[in-house]
Amino acid sequence: MKKHTVSKILRYTIPHIKYFILAVFSAVISVSLTLYIHVLVGNAIDYMIDVGRVDFGNILLQIVYIAVSIGLIAVFQWLMGYCTNAISSKTIRDIRSDVFRKFNNVPLSYIDRNPHGDLISRITNDIEAIGEGLTQVITQLFSGVITIIGTLIFMLMIDYRIALVVVVLTPLSILVAGIIGRMCAKSFREQQALQGEISSYIEEMVGNQKIVKAFSYEKRCADEFEEKNRRLFKVGLKAQFAGALANPCTRFVNNMVYAATGIVGALLIVMTGGLSIGQLSCFLAYANQYTKPFNEVTGVLTQIQTALASAGRVFEVLEAENEPSDKDRKSVNTCKGKVEFKNVYFSYSEDKPLIQNFSLNVKSGQQVAIVGPTGCGKTTLINLLMGFYDVQQGEILVDGTNILDIKRNDLRKMFGMVLQDSWLISGTIMENLRFGNPNATDEQVIEAAKQAHAHSFIRKMPQGYNTLIAENGGNLSAGQKQLLCIARAMVVNPPMLILDEATSSIDTLTEIRVQKAFRKLMKGKTSFVVAHRLSTIKESDIILVMNKGNIVEQGTHEKLLEHKGFYYNLYNSQFANN
Repeated sequence: MKKHTVSKILRYTIPHIKYFILAVFSAVISVSLTLYIHVLVGNAIDYMIDVGRVDFGNILLQIVYIAVSIGLIAVFQWLMGYCTNAISSKTIRDIRSDVFRKFNNVPLSYIDRNPHGDLISRITNDIEAIGEGLTQVITQLFSGVITIIGTLIFMLMIDYRIALVVVVLTPLSILVAGIIGRMCAKSFREQQALQGEISSYIEEMVGNQKIVKAFSYEKRCADEFEEKNRRLFKVGLKAQFAGALANPCTRFVNNMVYAATGIVGALLIVMTGGLSIGQLSCFLAYANQYTKPFNEVTGVLTQIQTALASAGRVFEVLEAENEPSDKDRKSVNTCKGKVEFKNVYFSYSEDKPLIQNFSLNVKSGQQVAIVGPTGCGKTTLINLLMGFYDVQQGEILVDGTNILDIKRNDLRKMFGMVLQDSWLISGTIMENLRFGNPNATDEQVIEAAKQAHAHSFIRKMPQGYNTLIAENGGNLSAGQKQLLCIARAMVVNPPMLILDEATSSIDTLTEIRVQKAFRKLMKGKTSFVVAHRLSTIKESDIILVMNKGNIVEQGTHEKLLEHKGFYYNLYNSQFANN
């Protein structure tokens, strides 16, 4: 799994290979100069021949070389840091863009079945963790490899016997790091999953604080969060403890290597005299330099494991199936508004059938009202009609063409939607009203606002149509938000309309005015109206009465009352006291 995850990350870094090449070049120069300084220091030691026999001229020359080397090291380390950060920043920028685009390409069912807070956590927290891990890997791993290769070369040039001692003991560090890495990988994956769960819970509770307070749910909310937080603490502590073991363990092994180097070098000096004091000093520095990358890599093991766990969660999103391509579907630019459902079957889950053998014929320009108890399939019909979900059997035709043969954008442009849940973007009122028709003129927008009875309250706003709307309309009342949504649909002026409890948050007087505006807007257009307040759909051409996914009755308001069936009981339950 890790290999696959790493290869997927590498696909995003390859386009920025020039920064990688420059970073490697800088690392080679920086490491080479760092290693060369040890040679210079060893030479300076050897120029101190004896008491009163010190070659100050050559020592001064070595100091000059050391100073120049230090200056060049600083330059190339800065360049390496710049390139490393450029790779990391550009990589996570590309991943974040792809994940956000993916949210627009997956079926609506994917968004519906995944907690939104968890999805947000993946595009924010998890991608940032990938960036941090990538920076550490490039900085520590690649510069570490160059350091190991460089020190080996320098050590072999000085004395192959001591170099052999270092090489033989090195696998101990790798073995220890590998064991600890396997120990903590599972914990880090679980830690990231729990962070996503907590993000989802916070988003849910903070976004609905009015409901939380209205039902005195604060204590239970805090208790539930504490339970999740406690689980995250336990998993996080276990992961961090395992990760923290790596550095001291490898340092212990590396100190053994350093000690062995000193002992063998001292014996060679005493027994053979084939090694100078300066060379031994240089060798000890190399032994320390050689083992340093192992310490550094294990020191950032926690971040690397977190990055791998986060990358796995991010790539789960990127590998989700897209909506089937509609490139083979035909473009439709005109619409008369004739709609037909033919023997439609649909369910969200196989064990819970919803719509079964549903058929309906709607003529162009008719107003169709859909009523029924909660969960009967009213909104599901709208989702099928808009192509948000595909029927499992049967077909839906618009002007005689199966909607599965029409490009999705063309299909959705045929409809204007006003939903019960008012959704507005963070921007000006004018930008919100132009959301579905960015080419609309100011005059067209203002006229639509007047028809929706939104113009009067918009004029009273601080900057009128240029007033900034807070996130999700936080500075507007529920009724004002819904009026803006109605006006937004009127700006689009589509051939067909879908109104899903479109006036549920509006006062009675405004509702009467808006209903008049709707009648004007719907004139000559096919309209589907989902309603719970039956008083608003009396004038509909067809009233569909649904129950358990089926049409149990249909007809005009008067005929359905005369029939004294399901609709009659539903209607009288609302007006029993009138």
